[in-house]
Amino acid sequence: MHLKNSPHTLEMLTKDNWNLPYSREKAAFPLRHTRENKFWPTVRRVDDAYGDRNLICTCTPMEDFMVE
Repeated sequence: MHLKNSPHTLEMLTKDNWNLPYSREKAAFPLRHTRENKFWPTVRRVDDAYGDRNLICTCTPMEDFMVE
């Protein structure tokens, strides 16, 4: 089953209101192994699909690690 609205945040899963066509359990643990290794995202998606396709690295440039 494809969960169209994933990932689900902990806040979404614990609210009283649940209007999605699948259970909270399926949303929280879509695969059997996720019960033991679950990562709870704090946000769903950054800037929807645009943010997924256009990632921005905010890491320190490699030049800063170079030793002269």
